[in-house]
Amino acid sequence: MRFSTIAHIVVLTFIIALGFALPASDFSKYDLEIASLLFIFFYLSKHLFLKKSLSYPLFRLLESSIFTLVVLLVVNTTGKTNSPFFFLIYFLLFSLSLLETPPISLGVSLVLIIFYLLSLPPSPDFKHLLPIFSLAFITPFSVYLGREYLENQILKRREALQEEDFLLFLSLKVKNHLNKALDILEGKPSEKESTEAKREIKKAKQLIEKYEAQF
Repeated sequence: MRFSTIAHIVVLTFIIALGFALPASDFSKYDLEIASLLFIFFYLSKHLFLKKSLSYPLFRLLESSIFTLVVLLVVNTTGKTNSPFFFLIYFLLFSLSLLETPPISLGVSLVLIIFYLLSLPPSPDFKHLLPIFSLAFITPFSVYLGREYLENQILKRREALQEEDFLLFLSLKVKNHLNKALDILEGKPSEKESTEAKREIKKAKQLIEKYEAQF
């Protein structure tokens, strides 16, 4: 496991611990204000200053941290596993699978399960355990969907680059044939030169038809 992966998991673990500590403190009554400030900070950082100054992985970590803390504040201040907003944890896992690598998503899911298990009452019933167990089942599915999404994005970029390279090559070839035809037709071309110009124009037409056949 790379150092950056471990560092991301450690940072997100701290954020998760904060998401459990704040609702148990006097700051719990300011959860909406804290969440609003986090969203404002995230918007400003994304559109004004931090996105250009931070590297891509660090900015993704910032996104993951803010989103994780906001979701945990909402869920943990409204009843934790009994919260009517517990489904937001599922959206959190799906979001992390898109923002982070699979090892990070799995690590964060495991940390969430541990924290929720530690927050249970002394003798929890099945009703309290079911939402936590559901996280263990939803995590592989979210990681799979995240990986599929990333692979599709990579495939689309690759196809776009191939199309761009092909179009560039094609335009240069077509331009070359047309320039040859124009050079031949300047002045008073002989019958042989006219035939050669037609041949060059026909080659250019064939290249254009080859491009059109790609779509």
